[in-house]
Amino acid sequence: MSGEKPTTAEAVLSARSQPEKRRWRGAQVALLTGACLLATLIVEVGVQLALGDRIVLFPRYHTGADYGEFKLRKLRPGERFHHRSSDGEWEFRINSTGLRNDREFARPKPSGVFRVLCLGDSHTQGYEVRQEHTFAAVLERFLIAHGLRAEVINAGVSGFGTAEQVAYLESEGVKWQPDAVVLGFFANDYEDNLKAGLFQLEADGSLKVVKREHLPGVSLQDKLYSVPGARWLGEHSYAYAHVFNLVWEHQKARLAASARAAIPVESAVATRAADEHETQLTAALLARFGSYCRSQGIKSLVLDLPQTDERVVARASLNPAARAAAQQHCDGVLDYEPLLQAYAGIAGLHVAHGQRHITEFTHALLGVAAGQRLLAWRAEAKLGLPGSGGAR
Repeated sequence: MSGEKPTTAEAVLSARSQPEKRRWRGAQVALLTGACLLATLIVEVGVQLALGDRIVLFPRYHTGADYGEFKLRKLRPGERFHHRSSDGEWEFRINSTGLRNDREFARPKPSGVFRVLCLGDSHTQGYEVRQEHTFAAVLERFLIAHGLRAEVINAGVSGFGTAEQVAYLESEGVKWQPDAVVLGFFANDYEDNLKAGLFQLEADGSLKVVKREHLPGVSLQDKLYSVPGARWLGEHSYAYAHVFNLVWEHQKARLAASARAAIPVESAVATRAADEHETQLTAALLARFGSYCRSQGIKSLVLDLPQTDERVVARASLNPAARAAAQQHCDGVLDYEPLLQAYAGIAGLHVAHGQRHITEFTHALLGVAAGQRLLAWRAEAKLGLPGSGGAR
């Protein structure tokens, strides 16, 4: 109103020259910015002190990829990024085709090369493990040390279940012309197969493709990485990582609940162990994986990756039904127990904090054991032994 007197600040400001006004406003902006930065720093330090040993700075660098009839996630080509937790820091180097490999792979496969394709989730990709110590990298060095001109492709993608691995193999992975495929199976694959919704289990036990796209979180990541500074926060800020991880887990839970709601009532309740529907779906997917490999003349090996438990050191990821399917349709199943049980309580099989992925020690044992199995199969094939293509 015209009769109102100006405030003290307004009166002082109006009495000043234009340069003074700009300096005064600049001082206010600087003070406000400093206060926001200080508050942010206090929150960051507080989160680190309170939750630092439980928070992981594991940013996901996914993008969408067209693989034949499927549209799935893959690692962003050409990226270099870091993961951090209280257990350490790990660098990820992604090649031009979205693989965690330091080299490129030729198509078609060069003559004389023995090529192995590794499929799996974050364990196979190598979360909480240095790049050269993933079981894929160990496997390659082992095969080379035993006289093979070997190439091992690490096609592991965090969050992938067996459904996405099978879809990738049939539409893209086979184009690498692998001589063998090693599939790392982990306990959360049962639920991940259900959430993906790519395959439907028919009444006769067969599988039907019902969806051809599964890109959880990709659009969110595309938006985040377009914001200046978001990438840096994802790799360095505990407060940012804490909020992001909470939102990510909430979205995963919603997706799982929605998937369960679409199947029979007896399977609609979440439990720690895989329910009957998840088990049957996974068994059918493992059967499809093994049968497809055989149809292409490719050896197939399933690694049963150990999971942690508060009551015991480790336990199997493959339950009896899934194991039976893998043993019947794949060329081999590599159990963790004969390899690792002797080291229980002696060597760390899983990273102590973070997301409890398998350690570099476990990766090394699995990589060598997988290499020994592949060498044994090659020797049998050269000798022409009967049954060399059967399950072991």
